[in-house]
Amino acid sequence: MPPLRAGIQSVEVGYALLAALAAAPGPLMLRDLAAAAGMNAAKAHRYLVSFQRLALVSQDLATNRYDLGPAALKLGLASISRLDSVKWARERLPLLMNQIGHTLALAVWGNQGPTIVHWEESPRAITVNLRLGDVMPLLTSATGLCFAAFMAPGESLHPRVALLMDEELARSQRLAGADLPVSRPQVTPLLAEVRQRGLARVVGSLLPGVGGFCAPVFDADGHLVLGMVALGSLASFDVAWDGPVALPLAAAARQLSSDLGFPGA
Repeated sequence: MPPLRAGIQSVEVGYALLAALAAAPGPLMLRDLAAAAGMNAAKAHRYLVSFQRLALVSQDLATNRYDLGPAALKLGLASISRLDSVKWARERLPLLMNQIGHTLALAVWGNQGPTIVHWEESPRAITVNLRLGDVMPLLTSATGLCFAAFMAPGESLHPRVALLMDEELARSQRLAGADLPVSRPQVTPLLAEVRQRGLARVVGSLLPGVGGFCAPVFDADGHLVLGMVALGSLASFDVAWDGPVALPLAAAARQLSSDLGFPGA
């Protein structure tokens, strides 16, 4: 952390009002807004007068309720337009690596499907035949299952996911004896579990002896922007849903989603 430097305390105090409005489900009366910001109503009102002059806050004259103003919207949109989700995720991987102790990766949706765009090996890395730019299968990788489950809202499949999935299912049908889903109905419960858990998992299906998780990261519009991946040898990689790999990975993805503006994080 950089050293603390002298600032303007009144700016920091007043920001509590803006933060309270941002967190509220709708416009607030003065007394409720002041209480949420931890100050008395008279003090809050003085700040709100200045914020109204700057268009950071607006007041409905019919109800006397306060809400964020057009200048706050402009600031928010400018901030969102400059976000780089992959850059932010990469910056957080070293800390996550210290928590998990296994190889981590980032994946985004590319022209051919979920694509690895960053790879960070742990000191106890396993040898895997994966490289930057590799496209992950939808049905046998945690990354693929994550994107298949969350690319579209609800229980529907994104059209691009559906097209690739049907191709994979057709290949599965030709592999007699392989323990792979061969129809959409067989895929449905797999994706339902991913949505319920908020996390995708595979155990040895992509690479023998290797387990993996993938956690979704969403933007302010609720769109899936990337997957955070952890994988390792089943000799040391804990595949429990509530284990020391899954929980920190899911928490990191939720925090990044929140920082990107996703309200459901």
